[in-house]
Amino acid sequence: MGRALVLGGGAVVGVAWEVGVLAGLAAKGVDLRDADLVVGTSAGALVGAQFAGGVDPEHLYGSQIAPPAGEPTPKVSPFGVFRLLWQLSRAKDAKDFGARMGRIALAARTVSEEERRSQIATWLGDVRDWPRTRLVITAVDAESGEPMDFDSGSGVDIVSAVSASTAAPGLRPPATVGGRRYIDGGMRSAANADLATGYDRVVVIAPMTQGGGRIMKGVKEQIAALGERSRVMLVEPDPKTWPSIAGRSMGNLVDPQRRAPAARAGRERGIELAAEVAAVWDG
Repeated sequence: MGRALVLGGGAVVGVAWEVGVLAGLAAKGVDLRDADLVVGTSAGALVGAQFAGGVDPEHLYGSQIAPPAGEPTPKVSPFGVFRLLWQLSRAKDAKDFGARMGRIALAARTVSEEERRSQIATWLGDVRDWPRTRLVITAVDAESGEPMDFDSGSGVDIVSAVSASTAAPGLRPPATVGGRRYIDGGMRSAANADLATGYDRVVVIAPMTQGGGRIMKGVKEQIAALGERSRVMLVEPDPKTWPSIAGRSMGNLVDPQRRAPAARAGRERGIELAAEVAAVWDG
């Protein structure tokens, strides 16, 4: 079926790191913009929309290493990670977990949905329409917990789709799409790599790869399930340098001040792994 690029979640720092990886790969002659499918989850939804929309990786990289200017940083509860783990332990299944996180998101005090949508539109820049490359952006229904995949045939504009996929419960407002409210696609999976099933060559770029026990499969589990037909390359952060960049709390992941170091680390990682990625993508 061709080639698929999967871009996972990771908040503000994840966006910067993924952009850095793509820029590092492009610098070594590995341009993934000829993908037949791009799957974007949370941070990866924003990067995927820009990348599939034809924005030059070096331009994206420049925007990530520039000093942040007046970007609001959400207030992060110190109990945020504990709350997520608690809901994972209590949920009956993936839909129940999605609905539980949806209730948290709907009750949270955040910036307005209009303000968040405006921010997403600013980041997307000239990308206002769905690209010709098939782009799938993941989200979860805040009430039912059902997963939702938005694409050019869904009748949803791309700003709304990205707003939904990046709506981290408790940090960002759920996005209203077609009268329903949606939250972060990462509440189904950190990267939703299973959506690349059937593709011959797959590159997964994921700053976060962990799963959530029986409820949420990890990225590596989903890759294994793609089967022997698919040649897959997983690009994940260097375990030696990533902790100093991302830290140990959600507050670090949404801190714009950490964006530039994350982008530079991503670029180094892309350059380091370019030959391996090319072997899968072009092999």
